Amino acid sequence: MAKLQITLVRSLIGRNEKQRATVEALGLKKANHSVVQNDSPAIRGMINVVSHLVKVEEVQ
Repeated sequence: MAKLQITLVRSLIGRNEKQRATVEALGLKKANHSVVQNDSPAIRGMINVVSHLVKVEEVQ
């Protein structure tokens, strides 16, 4: 199964509650924090909601 490294590259200051909750659900805490998640439709959907705040890379 493919894995995705997700990095929060923009601050959550001034973002709405849905975006804050989505970032928290991805496991991200603060700017430049990275997490590795399994690639799934649910994770891809969350990334799509906050795509302007995160950087996504595929890892092995």
